[in-house]
Amino acid sequence: MIPGLPTTARRIRASILASAFLSACGGCGSSDPAAAASGGPTGPSGPSGATFRVVTLNASLSSPWGLAFLPDGRMLATQKGGTMVILGADGGVQATLTGLPPVVADGQGGLLDVALDPDFATDPWVYWTYSEPGTGAEAGMAGTAVARGKFVAGELQEISVLYRQVPKVGGAGHFGSRLAFRGDKTLFVTLGERQKGAPAQDLQGTLGKVIRIRRDGTIPTDNPGIPGARPEIWSYGHRNPQGAAMRPGTDELWVNEHGPQGGDELNRIVPGGNYGWPLASYGCNYGDPVGDACRLGGGTHAPAYVEPVSYWVPTSIAPAGLLFYTGSPFPQWQGNAFQGALAGKALWRVELRGNAEVARERLLGDLGERIRDVRQGPDGFLYLITDSGKLLQVRN
Repeated sequence: MIPGLPTTARRIRASILASAFLSACGGCGSSDPAAAASGGPTGPSGPSGATFRVVTLNASLSSPWGLAFLPDGRMLATQKGGTMVILGADGGVQATLTGLPPVVADGQGGLLDVALDPDFATDPWVYWTYSEPGTGAEAGMAGTAVARGKFVAGELQEISVLYRQVPKVGGAGHFGSRLAFRGDKTLFVTLGERQKGAPAQDLQGTLGKVIRIRRDGTIPTDNPGIPGARPEIWSYGHRNPQGAAMRPGTDELWVNEHGPQGGDELNRIVPGGNYGWPLASYGCNYGDPVGDACRLGGGTHAPAYVEPVSYWVPTSIAPAGLLFYTGSPFPQWQGNAFQGALAGKALWRVELRGNAEVARERLLGDLGERIRDVRQGPDGFLYLITDSGKLLQVRN
């Protein structure tokens, strides 16, 4: 089969694409050279043995970034240029939603994540993040913002901006950003540090932070209350978090984020936690020879900062999108974390025991696609969107 042909299905043995990783020996035993270059902090991993096929449902989207399933099986997809489209269950575009606030569609900025209200069936709010242009004294600058609108008769109504990252700054990188609803229906938002580094540690701004807000944009009174911090801050010391998901059965938020040269992380977010950027990273500054000696702060985060559950060295995979699998079609994957990879052009499966990684597997590397988001559909299959404009279904 030729990769990329629309509506093409292929059957893949996961065992063929699996990679073995062992941090102590730099990925010894791996049959995948790219995967072997991406060791982690724990022991070796092996294949899950799941058999699946990949179906291309749509190959004509325009730089899609976020995906959310409507209760009737249709989907909402954001497109980086500033449009949100309604997709049928078959992946076809049915309509384009209008009236969204303007975005800065430059570099990594644009229309970003999308999520449905936990009470969507009775109160149909849609939430999204985007890079918002500055005005007045902030003209020419941008920052991540959160907006919502009520989805009525195929249109978005009562659109309003709920939250704006502070401060707005120049540049076109590291906006984040993902949305995840907690069990109490409060909303987590991941915010990149806009390639500025040090502000990730500045508690008077929200660059490089995870924040928690209510659905109307107000601040919960039971946030961690970090001394000297803005009240919306839940955790800090983040670089560019582009994946977020609640772990099933818990109130735990998990986030993945981009490191510099290497050091991409999968993190379990604890209230008030400092994740170290730019003071500690398993990655290296751009331009430095890659190796243990160049790791920022020595690499190890503990005890001053929260240690990542998993990390990728020496090569960055650029993780994007995150979910914990709960479906029935692939029982081998129950409870596993899945994340896309942009630079790594793959789908990663991370198996956990408690809060520790025990295995990881690189899947779909032969597709050659930058996987931007991964979601679980109501049918239990995985749905992926790619930077090239594809909506893919991973099914049995």
